[in-house]
Amino acid sequence: MDVPDLLRRAADLIPAHTRSDAGLTADDVRDYLGQDEWEVALAVLDDFDGVQWQTVRYWDLLIAAAQQLWLESDVAWFHWRRSETLHGLIRADLRLVPPEEGGRRLPVPNDGELRPLWSIGRTTAEGHDDLSVAAIRVESAPEIPPGGFGHIRLLPLTPLHWRHLEPGDLITMHEGRPVRGTATITQIQPPHFNAEQRR
Repeated sequence: MDVPDLLRRAADLIPAHTRSDAGLTADDVRDYLGQDEWEVALAVLDDFDGVQWQTVRYWDLLIAAAQQLWLESDVAWFHWRRSETLHGLIRADLRLVPPEEGGRRLPVPNDGELRPLWSIGRTTAEGHDDLSVAAIRVESAPEIPPGGFGHIRLLPLTPLHWRHLEPGDLITMHEGRPVRGTATITQIQPPHFNAEQRR
């Protein structure tokens, strides 16, 4: 399929009367496609924020379109959103420990490549802290500077280990054993589809 076909199929999956964060609809996507504004149409499709209805198929169509358009950062982002559809959404506010107090000397990038360990309230059979891996994406900023604060999304390596968390819970970020930051969970949204509907 070419890019317009992929994006039309994605638009067809948007529920009736659903609007993007900017107030646009599936019909607006189709209008942009009619004007050969493929990247604009793709951006509108990305702007629909709803794990409740966005299926794996939806994200696969957007990934394929972004690949054909050579939009590598969009491809990575859509893969991230695909994983959230499968495993749920976790948002948090992260405060990094200042470098002079043993914190990171490098910023936390927004690209999802950093995968630190997290203390999330689980313990081993011996009673030790059982740290879990989760990747970080910074929201609405290119990075979080050393000692800074930012809004993040987390993508756990083992999502089931995180299911007990609720908004307001505190978790700590580690690189090795030292605490590098403290995060407050702001949103937990489990997946809303069974396995067949997600695919």
